[in-house]
Amino acid sequence: MGRSIILDVDTGTDDAVAIMFAALHPEIELLAVTTVNGNVPLADTTDNTLRVLDWIERPEIPVFAGLSRPIARSGFPGARHFDRDSGNDPHGSALPIPPPRGTAQDVGAVEYLVETLRSTTEPLTLVPVGPLSNIATVLTIDPSLTEAVEEVVVMGGGHATTNVTASAEFNIWADPEAANVVFSAGFRRLTLVPLDATHRALVTRSACRVLEGLATPAGIAAARFIGRRIDAYGASAAGEEAAPVHDVLCTAYLVRPDVITTRHLALTVETASPLTIGRTVMDTRPGSTATRNAHVAFDADAALLIELLTQVFGTDA
Repeated sequence: MGRSIILDVDTGTDDAVAIMFAALHPEIELLAVTTVNGNVPLADTTDNTLRVLDWIERPEIPVFAGLSRPIARSGFPGARHFDRDSGNDPHGSALPIPPPRGTAQDVGAVEYLVETLRSTTEPLTLVPVGPLSNIATVLTIDPSLTEAVEEVVVMGGGHATTNVTASAEFNIWADPEAANVVFSAGFRRLTLVPLDATHRALVTRSACRVLEGLATPAGIAAARFIGRRIDAYGASAAGEEAAPVHDVLCTAYLVRPDVITTRHLALTVETASPLTIGRTVMDTRPGSTATRNAHVAFDADAALLIELLTQVFGTDA
C-alpha cells in the first residue's frame, strides 16, 4: 500500500471517476471520502459518493458529509454556469447508477478531518477536488494541522483557461475565501491542478469504448460518466470527441507524478474584485521574488492518463 489519502469531493461525474481510481488503485489507501457543496448540493454530492462506492463494491470506505455553503458568503455565489440536467450539464443531479444502500457517517466531515489529522502518526495526503470549504474550516479551527499533511493536491483554478467566468474556475469561484485560507496556510507541499492542465488531458470517445469493454463495474461507470461529459463539452482531441475529466488527474498524479508537468510559483486568489472574483493569480514572471507556495500544473499527458484509467478499472475491487 502506498499513500494514505482523504478525498474531499463535490461528486458529479469527474469526482466519481477520481473516487473509483483512488479506491481501486493498489498503491493508494483511501481512508475516507468527505463531501462538500459544489457541482450539486451537498445532499446530492453525498448520495452520489455513496452510490459510487457501492457500485465498485467498496462500501466499507466511510463517507462524511461536510459544509453545505461557502465559509464567508451568505449563500452559493451567483448562478450556475449550466442548466441542471440539460444537455450542457456534465453532471446531472444523480449519477446514473443505483441508489446507495448505506448512509454517511454520523460525524461531520470537518470533525472527522480535525480528529484524524490530530491523531495520525504518519503524514496524510489531502486531495480536495471541489470547493475548499471543508479544508479551510479545518485550518481555521487548528492552523497547526498543516503539519499532519504530507501534501495537499487541489483541483481548481486556471491561468489561461477558465470556465464559470472569464476570470475564474468553478471550484475556486464557489468559495474564494476558503481557497485563500488553503493557499496561504503554509502546507509543506501544495500541488494545484488547474484547467490549464486538465484540458491538456482530454479523454476521448474511443477511450470510453475501451473502458466499457473492460466489463468491470468501474470501467462501465467511467465510460458512462465520461460519455456524459463528452456530450456536454463537445471538445475534441486530434479531431475526435473528447472531454476533460478534471478530478481524476489529481488521483492519477498520486501514483504517476509525471502525468502532469508543474512549475513552482507564488499563488494567490482574488476575493474582492467583482470582475475577477475567484481568479487564481499565478506569478509566472521570470525572476519574480514573490514567495513560491504552490506547484502548479500547466501540462498533462493524456495518453498516460487513459492508460492508467484502463489499467486500474480493468481489475475488480
